Amino acid sequence: MKKLFFKILVKINKAVLPSLYQKDPMKLTMLQKAILAYRYWALTRSL
Repeated sequence: MKKLFFKILVKINKAVLPSLYQKDPMKLTMLQKAILAYRYWALTRSL
C-alpha cells in the first residue's frame, strides 16, 4: 500500500515538476534544490 502510494506520487512528480538532471547541483537555487531533494526522497521510498 505504502509502496504503491509512492509509485503514484513519483509518476505525478514526473509529470508536474521540472526536470533538473542536466543542471549543475551547485548552481541551483534553494527552491530548485528543495524540488530535487523532494523528488529524490519520493523515488527512494518507491523503490
